[in-house]
Amino acid sequence: MAEENLLGEFVRARRELVTPEQAGIPVTGVRRVPGLRREEVAMLAGISADYYLRLEQGRDRNPSVQVLESLARVLRLDDAATEHLLRLAATKPLRRTPMPELRSSTAKLLASLALPAFVETRYMDVLAANRLATAMSPRLVPGTNRLRDMFLDPAEQDLYPDWETDSVSAVAGFRKSVGAETHDPRYAEIVGELCLASPRFSSIWARHDVIVCAAAPMRVAHPQVGDLVLNRERLGVEGSPGQALVIFHPDPGTDSAEKLTLLGTTVAAR
Repeated sequence: MAEENLLGEFVRARRELVTPEQAGIPVTGVRRVPGLRREEVAMLAGISADYYLRLEQGRDRNPSVQVLESLARVLRLDDAATEHLLRLAATKPLRRTPMPELRSSTAKLLASLALPAFVETRYMDVLAANRLATAMSPRLVPGTNRLRDMFLDPAEQDLYPDWETDSVSAVAGFRKSVGAETHDPRYAEIVGELCLASPRFSSIWARHDVIVCAAAPMRVAHPQVGDLVLNRERLGVEGSPGQALVIFHPDPGTDSAEKLTLLGTTVAAR
């Protein structure tokens, strides 16, 4: 994975998703490639076709910010995807990243929250979860990986009525979280296993989508309290690079709020 051409693969995948009509290019005859041709991207970005080819093939991995921003414009990237593009072109660390440890203060905060919450790494490995989070999903325990469960565990898939959509968001959020931090063997383990074990993951991964998942509402079909509609917040843990606190919360006064309170009462009674 260390030799992976992340920058080239990203711009190629996004190039194939932009239609000539979207780019304002007249279509004549039969086109053999999906999306834009390399020379069309180069022309619209104001760079030579040869230079763009070198970028896509990984033979030039140090483009200027101006070139990257021009490519982002042509490829119709939003802010999150543009930031991801810039990070891919940045210098990558070569050292192995140690497994992060959960600070005691973060663990105390997690336990005190009256909402489902957990802490995960940038690779979506769960470091800790409070009792209400585990009651919402038994897979939310230290040592599990949320992306792996999303694609390989049928019980976890059953929790999400909108699994088809949620799985796309999960992969795009994972790519956003990882960014250029692909030097860690953990990244290779997760992506390698899922590409082999899940055709759907492999298909979604090839699109190179990047999104920010924070504050996005989601539906959960809980086997005990029924359907829940919860908002999702993903907050960076200060002083702990790569860690994020994820909190699920319902809109006040809703049926979901009442059901989550009922679930919390059940947990407290145990």
